[in-house]
Amino acid sequence: MFVTPAYAEDVPAAAETHTETGVPHDAGHVKGVFPPFDHSTFASQLLWLVISFGLFYIVMQRVIVPRVGGILKNRHDRIAQDVDEASRLKAEADAEVETYEKELSAAKAKGHQIASEAREAAKAKAAADRAAVEAELAQKIAAAEAGIAALKTKAFAEVDAIATETVAAIVEQLTGANVSAAEAQSAVVAGKRG
Repeated sequence: MFVTPAYAEDVPAAAETHTETGVPHDAGHVKGVFPPFDHSTFASQLLWLVISFGLFYIVMQRVIVPRVGGILKNRHDRIAQDVDEASRLKAEADAEVETYEKELSAAKAKGHQIASEAREAAKAKAAADRAAVEAELAQKIAAAEAGIAALKTKAFAEVDAIATETVAAIVEQLTGANVSAAEAQSAVVAGKRG
C-alpha cells in the first residue's frame, strides 16, 4: 500500500511508522514471523502467485517457447542440410576415388603392356644383333680357316723344300759329297712313307 502525503498527515502522531515503508509498527502483522509465513497475508500472496504464474505462463507460451521452437527448427533444418551436403560430398569423393582407381589400374596395365612390348622389342633386337655378329664372326672364321689352310698348304710345300735342302746339307756335312736336289727329294718322300 502506498502512502500519500494526505494520508501521512491524517495518521495520528501516537502511532509510530517505519520511515522506510510508511506502515505503522503493528499494522496487523504478527511480531517475529517471517512475512511470507504470516497467516493474514496468505490470500494476497496466493493471488499474486497465481497472477504472476499466469503472466509468466502466457509470456512463456506466446513469446519464449515459439522463439526457442523456431531456433530449434532452424538448427534442425540447418543440420539436416549439412548432413545432406556432407553425404553428397562423400558420394562425389567416393566417385572421384573410384575414377582415380580405374585410371590408376588402366595406367598400370598400359605400363605393363609398354614394358612387355619394350622387352620383346629389346629381345628381338638383341637376337638380330647376335645373329649379325655371329654371321660376321662365321665369315671371319671361314676367312681365317681358309687363310690357315693356305698357309698350311704353303708351309707343307715349303717344308718339303726345306727338308730337301736340309737333307742335302746334312749329307754334305756328314759325308762331304754333294747330293743333287732330286736325290734329296726322293729321300724325303721315302722318309714320309715309312
